[in-house]
Amino acid sequence: MLDKYTREGFTRLLSPIARGLLRIGLTPDAVTLIGTLGVCVGALVFYPDGRFLAGTLFITAFVFADNLDGTMARLSGRQSQWGAFLDSVLDRFGDAAIYAGIGLYFAGPGDNVRVVGAAVACLTLGAVVSYVRAKAESLGWSAAGGFAERAERLIVVLVVTGLVGLLDLPLVVIEVMLWVLAAASVQTIVVRIVEVRRQVSAES
Repeated sequence: MLDKYTREGFTRLLSPIARGLLRIGLTPDAVTLIGTLGVCVGALVFYPDGRFLAGTLFITAFVFADNLDGTMARLSGRQSQWGAFLDSVLDRFGDAAIYAGIGLYFAGPGDNVRVVGAAVACLTLGAVVSYVRAKAESLGWSAAGGFAERAERLIVVLVVTGLVGLLDLPLVVIEVMLWVLAAASVQTIVVRIVEVRRQVSAES
């Protein structure tokens, strides 16, 4: 949902950076990999230690690579199905690392098994959201829609976790955020399954 409104603005913002990276010899695939590694390092080093603001700032810096690699591909004429495939696969690793990092904190210093459960639910349901769409499209149907597409989930988890670190908000804020994201993911899965079923019925 947010992608279609923000992508054009991000493209204009990131184009000069993309041109500079291309000039020094970096490829879109390399930037995709660097971005994913940065997100994973930020999530799995800072979050388990309770450094939510530092972790969020570190992760956010590398999240821009998610748009930067696409901009580089367009500018260099290297857009390909391989690049889209690699980007999509590595996105799953980055998303999983964020929820795993939060879960590790609450499994350790945060000592709250409910939040660990909420983080695991978000990790699992987020993967299913993406799988439903990918599987539907591989069979020739469309399955977009719902409240919790990847961009929405990513923005919410980073903004809320960062604010908890910045403003020293109570940790229950993270728990509430995770359960809301889990519920929104369930809604998104149901909406996509219903949409696929509607298309199947129309073809019968």
